[in-house]
Amino acid sequence: MKLDLEIFKFLKKLKVNNNRPWFKDNKSIFDIHNSNIKEYFGIFFNENKENFKWESFKVFRIYKDVRFSKDKTPYKTHFAIGFHRTKPKYRGGFYIHIQPGNSFIASGFWSPNKDDLFRIRKEIESDGDYFREVINNKKIVKKWGSLNGDPLKVCPKGFDKNNPYIDLLRNKQFIFVKNFSDEVVLNDDFSQIVKEHFKLLLPFHDYFSDILTTDLNGRSIL
Repeated sequence: MKLDLEIFKFLKKLKVNNNRPWFKDNKSIFDIHNSNIKEYFGIFFNENKENFKWESFKVFRIYKDVRFSKDKTPYKTHFAIGFHRTKPKYRGGFYIHIQPGNSFIASGFWSPNKDDLFRIRKEIESDGDYFREVINNKKIVKKWGSLNGDPLKVCPKGFDKNNPYIDLLRNKQFIFVKNFSDEVVLNDDFSQIVKEHFKLLLPFHDYFSDILTTDLNGRSIL
């Protein structure tokens, strides 16, 4: 099974006709594509949930929340799929974004809560060399590139601005992102390509899961 080119054609039309009357007239077509996306990634989820310790997956709604946005177009012009690990033991998220000319996959920790972020930073503070070793793994960097994240402009409160790992301590997110061309996304082996990329990040996720399920002395908090 592979993703249908018609999905991309529909999304391109939606981008040009991003309004409620057009969407209403084409809702039946959207429903078909949405169903196909759910089927495709449902198979992907079932085939890989044991390896990645996934508990569930979700295809996000096409409808936008425009209450606080300058862009008032009512619909997203992409399909978004999230895979959720079995908490509290397994942590981290996996995401797939399907959009003509802008498809990508991402994995990691988008918005750690205050306590989790503090715990991650304390681990960096105490063992930053090993932290760098994990995120700079050659196989990961070759396939994914460098770690992404939205850094603070200043040193986080409670930490030393002269710490040798200050570049890591300033991170608010810890994410890897990989872009794919339309041709790759529509290829027969796209799901296998995604699986191989996600698999490379399992040591990264296992390391973070270990951090977030133990205290500063390494004792389990579960």
